[in-house]
Amino acid sequence: MLKSSYKKKSIQELITLAQNDDYKALEELIKSVQKTVYTTLEYLVSDKSNLSDLAQNVLIKMSRGIKTLKSPKKFTPWLNKIISNVYFDEMRRIKNKCFYISIDDEECREIRDDKNIPPPDKCAASELDKIVKESILNLPEHFKIAIILREFGGLSYQEIAEITHAGVGTVKSRIARARAKLQTELKHCI
Repeated sequence: MLKSSYKKKSIQELITLAQNDDYKALEELIKSVQKTVYTTLEYLVSDKSNLSDLAQNVLIKMSRGIKTLKSPKKFTPWLNKIISNVYFDEMRRIKNKCFYISIDDEECREIRDDKNIPPPDKCAASELDKIVKESILNLPEHFKIAIILREFGGLSYQEIAEITHAGVGTVKSRIARARAKLQTELKHCI
């Protein structure tokens, strides 16, 4: 099959082909989800130094486990479960590690050269993005996971409940509380 024909296939078709050892389909599947994986992890972890490694770890686990996925329609919750597990593994690893602070540990962002947005607006948007991410990172762990899976992962309450091993009512409550905390913390920015 031609490589260009893989780009025209849906996620479900790519998953089915990848489950049948079609490595070109798996490659295209990875390309289509890697940005989502990276962005989700970016909102979860505070230490950005190993963000690429974590994203790569998720994609490797996805690739190795793609044959265990029973229904291609359940791919998004399945992938988010992998992201959550990698995140929790990282939190356990950090918990057992000694910390140090480097004087070079400032976050520097490149201003992207979008022709439609003037530099002052780019700067403001970047600052707002930084403030929102910091606010999300400061949420209690169970609130943070729930809100990120809902808002950035697009998962239903039921899917989040299954991933976090909590009841649907608990998930709804956590998301509502997370939104309230974020709204209170960010009201000076909006």
